[in-house]
Amino acid sequence: MPERQSNSLRFWATLLPAVIGFRMAAYLVSLREKPDLEKPMIQESNNGLVTIESRHSVDETVQKLKQILDSKGIKLFTVIDHSGAAEDVGMNMPPTKLLIFGNPKAGTPLMIGAPTIAIDLPLKLLVRQDSDGAVRISYNDPEYLQNRHGLPAELVKNIAVVGALAAEAAK
Repeated sequence: MPERQSNSLRFWATLLPAVIGFRMAAYLVSLREKPDLEKPMIQESNNGLVTIESRHSVDETVQKLKQILDSKGIKLFTVIDHSGAAEDVGMNMPPTKLLIFGNPKAGTPLMIGAPTIAIDLPLKLLVRQDSDGAVRISYNDPEYLQNRHGLPAELVKNIAVVGALAAEAAK
């Protein structure tokens, strides 16, 4: 009988941690927030990029951005079609376009206050399609640029508009 109790004890001593671990994993999974389909997903990382998901194709998102920029009097300097350039040299990549835009009245004070910000200006929005078919808009986080270039806090508002532009085009 003592050996049988010992085997039973070993059995439960092995099984109990596994059951507790499984229950804990199930609990943690249940705590994960379900994505809000009404709000674009925002991803931020320590590399200074913010990425949100667009509900539209790359071309539709770019068209919306052009209209938004025009309506706000923001100059669109150019659109670089990376995927089109790849196609021109016989390579294939998912749709990828970079919009370069700005307002000299907003950008010039930034470059006077922190000349190295000129490497990151004019502002840019990257619109691309991932391998999973999702369309994403990426841009430099204004706070990251502030820290990177030592921008005075009162001038960050001059570039903070980039997030609002991306969000408006994504919906």
